[in-house]
Amino acid sequence: MKILGVSLGTKNGNNDTMCRVALEAAKNAGAEIEFIHLFDWDIKYCSGCVACSRALVMGKGMVCTQKDDYKAFYEKMVEADGVLFVDPIFESGASGLFHAITDRMGPGHDAGMMLGANFQMLEKTGKGLDPKYFRQKPVSFVGIGGSDWAVRVETDHAMLAMSPAWKVVDNEFFSWCKDVIMQDDKIERMQQIGRNLVEAAKEVMEDNAKMQIPVAENNKSYWKGKEGACPHCQGNNFYIYPGTTKCVCELCGLEGTLEIVDGAFKFKFNPEDEHKAHDIISGKKLHGDDIFENEGRLMNLGTNEEFKRRKAYYTAVCEPTPSPSK
Repeated sequence: MKILGVSLGTKNGNNDTMCRVALEAAKNAGAEIEFIHLFDWDIKYCSGCVACSRALVMGKGMVCTQKDDYKAFYEKMVEADGVLFVDPIFESGASGLFHAITDRMGPGHDAGMMLGANFQMLEKTGKGLDPKYFRQKPVSFVGIGGSDWAVRVETDHAMLAMSPAWKVVDNEFFSWCKDVIMQDDKIERMQQIGRNLVEAAKEVMEDNAKMQIPVAENNKSYWKGKEGACPHCQGNNFYIYPGTTKCVCELCGLEGTLEIVDGAFKFKFNPEDEHKAHDIISGKKLHGDDIFENEGRLMNLGTNEEFKRRKAYYTAVCEPTPSPSK
């Protein structure tokens, strides 16, 4: 078993150190470990070119126009049996680098989209995507901040697991932690997170062996953290529609209501809607079907004369200001 730890902070800073704390615990629990300081890798921003989603829609497989280290990094995650991210909190949420890898994970590695592409490829060539891309995987997240501005980071982090439908084990954040290495309770928590990831990886590996990849639906929870406000994904962030009790979990996308039960907020949703959740294969497939339909429609716009006229008109409105460094 291999556990991959990824730090997105300063070289040998708090994030590197705490990631290694968890990795040491994972190693002591019997796992092989690997550590990546992601700033050492060339990770570019997603350009929004939609080549990845269109390639999947057309049954061409996994494609990205950016030429950097992301593909190699993605393969590292795929080959690992469990992944841990430790990320600095700059302004309440995840770091810019973390958002960049989440964007790159996006449509091109979305389980629902890949499932649709897999069946198209099988029909066209008799060979689909490598089954390894559909295997379930446990992943944990830790955010470390220097103040109390931290409550957005849980949702930001768990969004990375949403595209591939990986299973979140722990999703933790530490506030006021410039001196985290000296806080024994945080050290102990990181050690537990490392052990939890090994335990979950063993369980997931056993469950993967019983499933029919890639079409198997696994709604099982491997969550080992504190109970969250959303009973489905353990998320704590909601969009509340003004003037109503209606809300949407910002993580799994389930719609419901916030009600006060025994003096505390309780998020309730219709159990019949749970199959629509964004973090499970049935919900991913619904989303993927919608994207397939949308991308197919948009690809035909290139020959639409009105589309070309509007594009040319607005392109001529102004030129972008050139970069002073180029």
